[in-house]
Amino acid sequence: MRPVSPPGEGESVNLPGEDELNAFLLDVEHKGGPGETAALPRPLRKPHKVYLIGIGDGGPAGWRAFGAAVTRSASRETSVTVELPSDLDGDRLRALVEGLHLAAYRFREVPLPADKAPQLRRVHLVGPTDEAAITAGQVTAEVTLLARDWVNKHSADKSPAWLAGRIEKAAAKVAGVRIRIREPRELADEGFGGILAVGGGSARGPRLVELTYNPRNATKHVVLVGKGITFDTGGVSIKPAAGMLLMRKDMGGAAAVVGALLGAAQLKLPVKVTVLAPLAENAVSGAAFRPGDVVRHYGGGTSEILNTDAEGRVVLADALAYAVKRLKPDVLVDLATLTGAQNVALGKRTAALYADSDELAEALTVAGAEAGERMWRLPLPEDYVEDLVSDVADWVNSTEVGAGSVMAALYLREFVGELRPRWAHLDMSSVAWSDGIDKDLAKGATGWGVRTLLRWLETEAA
Repeated sequence: MRPVSPPGEGESVNLPGEDELNAFLLDVEHKGGPGETAALPRPLRKPHKVYLIGIGDGGPAGWRAFGAAVTRSASRETSVTVELPSDLDGDRLRALVEGLHLAAYRFREVPLPADKAPQLRRVHLVGPTDEAAITAGQVTAEVTLLARDWVNKHSADKSPAWLAGRIEKAAAKVAGVRIRIREPRELADEGFGGILAVGGGSARGPRLVELTYNPRNATKHVVLVGKGITFDTGGVSIKPAAGMLLMRKDMGGAAAVVGALLGAAQLKLPVKVTVLAPLAENAVSGAAFRPGDVVRHYGGGTSEILNTDAEGRVVLADALAYAVKRLKPDVLVDLATLTGAQNVALGKRTAALYADSDELAEALTVAGAEAGERMWRLPLPEDYVEDLVSDVADWVNSTEVGAGSVMAALYLREFVGELRPRWAHLDMSSVAWSDGIDKDLAKGATGWGVRTLLRWLETEAA
């Protein structure tokens, strides 16, 4: 599908009169909710069908739902024309374009038989259009769908090496992006003990992917860290079978931060972005790390392993410590499908946000609202930190005191050092996956975080 025509390519439309539309809307009891759709058939006339789609309060979320509804409603048309209001601004147009693309997404490991029915291939926009907004919407959707593809991929194929290779191929297509991939020997030589410990139980060794986008006009350096567990058995502290079913999504944070950097480079944002994606498979074998082991992280910090199923924070600790010591960023943000406690606290549509900085927390929350990716800030209580102290190492990687998402965030904060005032953590475990179709979401991976990070990077670049 070519979802959007450039400015000037649209066609005029011959819509039914206002009286006919109002009478139809009353008859079908259309409330105008975001994405709410009613189809008015007009046999032997052009257009032969008119879709009346709600935009809610008219904000970006409503227009994103509108775009998704256009794609879903007209999926058996070959083309559709959308008449835009004269006052539609760039933010809303961008959201509409995102919805058009995102709702068209489907993922299958085995293709369906060829479908000869008509398929939507073009969407013509009629009215005031903003080419920059259309491009931003298309690029944002493109990198979000790339992240969805990687997360949806089953883990028999998706080893750390496979994912690192896919990231390398994607980066090679985008001008201005450099990549370095550390393999196990390099990780050992440089002291990435957390990544090696978590990946040690698998026959498919871990990787650390480092991507850099550094435009000449950059005035700020942002480092994004994403958890990349390509499959999580729980290790020796093994998960129940039901708990493993969706563990191919446990690299959703890595997919999101890579997608955001690739999008920033394509949009030529004037901000330096470095991505760190620690990739490992948490498997069970004689070489797997064990409860009671002490892991030495990059930079010298140590963790006593009380639960091998709390592995994500162990690989993130290495990456965060490396970012602080070697990369010297202005801002540091990590994303991770980290805890089931995030789902218990906030459900499947709201991520947990942690930050000491009110300003950074507000900027991420606003970006998330604009992107249609909701988050809620949770506390970082200082008196909880004492429960993370180990008798034999610096910290324990897991506790039994409750507040699991909070305790994980506090653990990560200990590896951020001097960057605490400029660090944020997003626990996006449940929001990385959708159990069904919902507006711009397909069933499966959501690509959560890509859109938020891109909008936030745009404000950082301003």
